[in-house]
Amino acid sequence: MTDHRSIRIEHPADHVAELVLQGPGHGNALGPEFWREFPDVVADLQADRDIRCLLLTGDGDHFCYGLDLQGMAAEVSGHLDGGAAGRSAIVEQAALMVRGFDALAAGRLPVVAAIDGWCIGAGIELLCACDLRLATNDARFALKEVQVGMVADLGGLGRLPFLIGEGWTRELALTGEAIDAGTAREIGLVNHVFGERDTLRAEALARAARIAANPPLVVAGIRQVLDGRIAGAVRSANREAATLNGMLMQSEDFAEAMRAFMEKREPEFKGR
Repeated sequence: MTDHRSIRIEHPADHVAELVLQGPGHGNALGPEFWREFPDVVADLQADRDIRCLLLTGDGDHFCYGLDLQGMAAEVSGHLDGGAAGRSAIVEQAALMVRGFDALAAGRLPVVAAIDGWCIGAGIELLCACDLRLATNDARFALKEVQVGMVADLGGLGRLPFLIGEGWTRELALTGEAIDAGTAREIGLVNHVFGERDTLRAEALARAARIAANPPLVVAGIRQVLDGRIAGAVRSANREAATLNGMLMQSEDFAEAMRAFMEKREPEFKGR
């Protein structure tokens, strides 16, 4: 498999491939390299019949800081003052970005995610495309898009209600505030919480290996049924969120959110 900048592939057990998020953005933030590379990585792994389960981890102290706003600035800046054409381009870009997450959710390979440190924004939306989510006590989760003037449009608002219910989805999405690992377990965002990073990895790998030992065609069928139940709702939510972002990302509030982020200060939103 081709070397990638944003993802490292390892093979820690028979029939198990590990996807390691590795930047190059700080805290494994998801920038242009990731969005270009991830769909092809997923497609290659799905096509490898020796692989039966995936393990998803983050390199370093954090799982994922979410969207790399600085890294993506050049990708979107040309669309922000482009009127109708700019709005259309933002919607098209969102559709390209979500391809890998949708392929991960709909493919034959189950995914076990192991989360340590921060998991923010697009990182949570990536988790929603996985099957099992395990974390350490140090894990923290936040859906921060609202605080940077955006609507989450990568599957989070579509998939989260099926995982944690309507009430918790609205709280996370509307406040942008963080929850700890214990709360994440209570609401169903993660299945299990462990004390140490090494224990987390061992337990996640053990579950991936156990899944890989089951008949692969049946495992793929189970995933097909479970994803099929919600796929239409997720597509609809993603399309609506991307359409809204096509307008909202041309607003004064979005520009203020970006300035505040770069200047490391609190934004002052005006509702226009």
